[in-house]
Amino acid sequence: MLALVLGLLKSWEMCSQTKAAAVMANIPRVDIDPSGVFKYILIRVYSREEGDDSEIDIVRGYGWAEYHADIYDRVSAELEDGGLLDCECIGGGRIKHNPDAKKIHVYGYSLGYGRANHAETTEKLKEKYADYEVTWDNEGY
Repeated sequence: MLALVLGLLKSWEMCSQTKAAAVMANIPRVDIDPSGVFKYILIRVYSREEGDDSEIDIVRGYGWAEYHADIYDRVSAELEDGGLLDCECIGGGRIKHNPDAKKIHVYGYSLGYGRANHAETTEKLKEKYADYEVTWDNEGY
């Protein structure tokens, strides 16, 4: 009987999840270049669906970006394309990624978006790079 109740509860939870929440569940929380020093941004992604207050924060950092806004423009366009999600950049900075030493350092700020919460960014990086030393400070640009 307990298995039946748990199964029904799980079915109900799956049915009650909005489309936007389902899409957000599959968005990688971190996507950064495999090495180097590059700009990064912290993006808040949230649902546009009525009555759904789901949101997640994601980290994106790439060496191809001349400006922090270059990253935001590309990532937000991709995520907002289906009409279910909206994005907001909540800050930026830089990442130094050294895969040989298994170290990531987060620092600096974005002139356009301000300083990201590097402590939050660091926690997200530690989840993906569990065997790395991940540090941060507010020094530098």
